[in-house]
Amino acid sequence: MIVFDLRCGVAHVFEAWFGSSDDYESQRIRGLIACPVCCNTSIEKAVMAPAVSAKANRQADASPTDAATRLLALQRQLEAGSDYVGDRFAQEARALHENGQARSIYGEASQEDAAALVAEGIALLPMPFRPLIRSDA
Repeated sequence: MIVFDLRCGVAHVFEAWFGSSDDYESQRIRGLIACPVCCNTSIEKAVMAPAVSAKANRQADASPTDAATRLLALQRQLEAGSDYVGDRFAQEARALHENGQARSIYGEASQEDAAALVAEGIALLPMPFRPLIRSDA
């Protein structure tokens, strides 16, 4: 796996993992990579800092627990600005895509449904944790 810093057409910078440089290029050309902030699919590689490993006698600055905490906080932030659609995620995402609407949603979808959405050119971002189910859903 390889990680790239990417920049969307609106200048948001984010990281994404790919199996290879060819995988990245193939997905970019097909419009399968979307900015997690604005869903823009005009993507290019951003300038990256080189990966420099820490000295063997130094402790790492962040623990896996810290990373999980930051991921959870980011997910909660994304959820706060989105509408929860539960298990209707695939249907809602298709409807939004077909109608050209821009609305941020989150919910649950099977791996098969998620793969079908991507194959149809519908951008999505899998979340690392189960959604916080909101009472207004």
